[in-house]
Amino acid sequence: MQVNTRIVGAGVAVAIAAGLGYVLLAGGDDEVPFETEDREGAITVRAYPGLVVAETVSEGLRDTALSRGFTTLADYVFGKERSGSRIPVMAPVLVDGDSDGRGWRTRFVLPFDRAVETLPAAGNEVRIRSLPARRVAALRFSGDTDEAVLALREAELRRWIEARGYGAAGPVEHAYYTSPFLPGPLRRNEVLIPLAS
Repeated sequence: MQVNTRIVGAGVAVAIAAGLGYVLLAGGDDEVPFETEDREGAITVRAYPGLVVAETVSEGLRDTALSRGFTTLADYVFGKERSGSRIPVMAPVLVDGDSDGRGWRTRFVLPFDRAVETLPAAGNEVRIRSLPARRVAALRFSGDTDEAVLALREAELRRWIEARGYGAAGPVEHAYYTSPFLPGPLRRNEVLIPLAS
């Protein structure tokens, strides 16, 4: 019986990514805390404190760039490319288009007891930075997160923001709380739009 090594290799890669997704996204780490200022159904306005993140930018289509970014950041937090122990992460994983419009930025949120200066040095592809406190509108949903779904959810959130009289103050972000390998109905996703202070 012949075995197609390309298919086996792809299956192994998927299994590794699924395991990694489970460990990082569903492994019991904390979620980023926020204060709820407004709520209507699945939409909330939240006030987030300042955050410390590890981020990387990957070029290409969103799904490919997200996978590459996730792996790059996982290598950093697990210590694959540096000395030291695992750095815990907080849900969600944040993704948006980078400021140059050339790729997708993936961010892991690090615990509040970590400061940029105290974290292990990152390689060329990972940047550690502080984000200021901010307000965002968030729309929570389950299921797939392909381009069409994300565009519809973003449009829905933008209509709500306008109807409520809030001012959007930045591009959309996508937030992932669970492994992408869970069945669609079990996934927890959000679109986030920063709001003016």
